[in-house]
Amino acid sequence: MMKFAYPASSLIDALTPQQIALKIARHCPCTACGTCKGLHPSIGVHVVLDDGFRESILGDLGQYGSDDDEDQPSIPPYLDICACGHGVAEHGANELQIGTEEYRRRASYAIRIDENMQDEGKLLDFAYSDPDIESLRARMTLAPVSMIAPSQPANYDQRNKSPHKSSPASGLRDLPPPLKKRRISMSTLSGDDNDDDEEPLATRVTQKTAPAKSPTKPGKGVKFVPAASRMPVANGKTNVEPGPRIKVEDKLDDAQLDRLATGVPVDSETTAPPVRVEKAAAIELRQGIIQIMPVQNDRQPHSMVLMTGLKTLFQKQLPKMPRDYIARLVYDANSRALAIVKRGYKVVGGILFRPFPHRGFSEIVFFATASVDQVKGYGGMLMDHYKMHIRKAYPDMNHFLTYADNYAVGYFEKQGFSKEITLDRSVWAGYIKDYEGGTIMQCTMLDKVDYLDKANILAQQQDAIMSKIRQMSRSHVVHPGLPQFQEGAPEGVTVDPKDVPGLRETGWTSSMAENLTRLIPKSPDRHFMDRLLKDLQEHNQAWPFLKPVSAEDVPDYHDIVKRPMDFSTMEHKLDNNHYQTVEDFVNDARLVFDNCRLYNLEDSVYHKCANTLEKFVNEQLKERIKRES
Repeated sequence: MMKFAYPASSLIDALTPQQIALKIARHCPCTACGTCKGLHPSIGVHVVLDDGFRESILGDLGQYGSDDDEDQPSIPPYLDICACGHGVAEHGANELQIGTEEYRRRASYAIRIDENMQDEGKLLDFAYSDPDIESLRARMTLAPVSMIAPSQPANYDQRNKSPHKSSPASGLRDLPPPLKKRRISMSTLSGDDNDDDEEPLATRVTQKTAPAKSPTKPGKGVKFVPAASRMPVANGKTNVEPGPRIKVEDKLDDAQLDRLATGVPVDSETTAPPVRVEKAAAIELRQGIIQIMPVQNDRQPHSMVLMTGLKTLFQKQLPKMPRDYIARLVYDANSRALAIVKRGYKVVGGILFRPFPHRGFSEIVFFATASVDQVKGYGGMLMDHYKMHIRKAYPDMNHFLTYADNYAVGYFEKQGFSKEITLDRSVWAGYIKDYEGGTIMQCTMLDKVDYLDKANILAQQQDAIMSKIRQMSRSHVVHPGLPQFQEGAPEGVTVDPKDVPGLRETGWTSSMAENLTRLIPKSPDRHFMDRLLKDLQEHNQAWPFLKPVSAEDVPDYHDIVKRPMDFSTMEHKLDNNHYQTVEDFVNDARLVFDNCRLYNLEDSVYHKCANTLEKFVNEQLKERIKRES
């Protein structure tokens, strides 16, 4: 029987490039055959852990011989060929193809999956899986949206250090490591909680007023044929029946016109009122299947069990964070948490936060729910209970801050968080640490909103808006069709826009058409400058450069810097078409960074911010050149 080794170490610094590639390949599907879900041994191959076969730091000394050669076990090779016949490169471990940053990200996920399997005693069971492992594997093979382009392979001595502190979007890898571990509130939620109340109003109105039956008779409406059924036939034509050039309105009787005049749709008689479906999370909470409990480290047995459950949940769902770091923050006496507990003591969701009552804000550190329960709406429900818990426990606290990673930004935006930080920096600076690659976000609670009754509040607001619309609606007025669209109309018939029936009643004027013709489409260069400036302004290291430096704050600044520049001035110049070329725009951006380095010391935070943003600009310019070439 053939024997191969599999690395048991979970420390990335202790793994060789070959061992890291094997761990990644085990959990990535094969790109060559499409049926293999991950590298696994063939039948008849025995895989052992390599704990007993550590390589000597002096290299391979077997070439010199030994008196005990016959007593030493032979070192089996590492598994490198899958049962499907392909190697590690075809299983997602080709660094040249995916880039160094993506390779590092996949390595951190693979090591975390192996840790979970080792906890279950299944590290050598290549067929074992569970919902948490499947979720981690799915996220492992999903490339981050912030990755611009694959980078060239780097030295592994540099590549393997602190993978959790950097992100492809950070651009802060040149900064020295912080004195304190950095926190980030990472969410395993995709934002798809099937939250109907977050659907656009126009969409919901359309759904409510859609007719129960689609018109099918000729002349009564336009016939819709799915794209898949529009198959070509002889002579290059399709099998779609020719329809009328426009939709002809149905003739309404007096009763229907009277109902339209009051703002009631004519099809409301046959359309049942929409029924709001209660989410699974709300049902389980009402039935007592789950409970939401506040937790803190008061050293009571019940609290310690729940905190250990939270620690385990965060470690499984946040693979980019070190396990010991998560444990230290969860058990910290200054930390507080809310846990979703199911059937006694099983923690299926939780939020860890650090309140600062004397500063009026709270920092969300970790936020996660179990993979199998995310579709039930646990995330939105937990955030609503967290807000009401803060209101009850800390009445003077109305602000939340968090550093969200790329996967969590969308979720937090749906929960009322914004990238625009209105809380004065002096209130929170020094109390929470920056996270490299994270996006700082803020949420401010509204005093009049009961977040646990949010659905009813939104329903009342919608009803109020619809009643106003019905008062102003003129949808019951039907104008005759335009002559050029009538059957038998001669060719070349035109109608002046001002003579279109009903157009003037909407508030339209001829000057609108004139202004429309004056609009000049933006050039590709202008689009690039707009996007680059927006990205610069939203960068988490851009805060020193957003506004002009005030002479009151820095009296000698203008004595040293003769040509001041900032992002708001660049925005004004861009809006007024002062930049004729991209080069002019980039020169002003470099002027911002040069001024900063001229005035500030090299080891200052301002100097480092300037270097980070300049590096970001250079990367965007290289990417643009690559696209154009």
